[in-house]
Amino acid sequence: MDELKKILLIDDNPNPTADMLTMYGYETFVCKDGKSGYEELNKSPDKYDLVLLDVMMPVMDGFDTLKLIRNHSVLKNIPVIMLTAIDDDYKQISGLKSGADDYITKPFVFPNLLARIEALLRRSVWNKNDIKKNEAINNLTQREKEILKMVALGQSNAQIAKTLFIREITVKTHLNNIYRKIGVENRVQATILAINSGINEM
Repeated sequence: MDELKKILLIDDNPNPTADMLTMYGYETFVCKDGKSGYEELNKSPDKYDLVLLDVMMPVMDGFDTLKLIRNHSVLKNIPVIMLTAIDDDYKQISGLKSGADDYITKPFVFPNLLARIEALLRRSVWNKNDIKKNEAINNLTQREKEILKMVALGQSNAQIAKTLFIREITVKTHLNNIYRKIGVENRVQATILAINSGINEM
């Protein structure tokens, strides 16, 4: 069974949102102002999968809290959905410019919120996997990076072997090691990852 996703709800009026999230299978934690919410995140930066952040709160509002989150070296990539009772396009744009991943106006239809949470969590998993794969590229040997660059340019094993003055079987061995290290299964996946990582600029 998949581990329950942990959501931190930072809202001075958390019910019924907290109750509904728990009912739908999320492990939900509540802080009632931005300052305590940020302190909780800072204390356990790897604990939470997503933050629901109210805009209007005492002590510290949602915009200031979001700025702190996005300036934190570990927290900066955590998905954040801002919640507000003010249906104001300017406020929504300000939130998105400050680094919010999504913005939803209260009162909201709960299935709509759930759909947005699920979409962001899926995207977060993909981003984490991409980050891990990009980090794996940085750990390749210089020769492996060189070969991966050539693969990304569409060169065949024979062309790579000729350019590097090595045997074609050696190229295949390097490629198998590369696939294993960066977590891909074939040449197409390796090419896509290499292009997206900007390996030609390394």
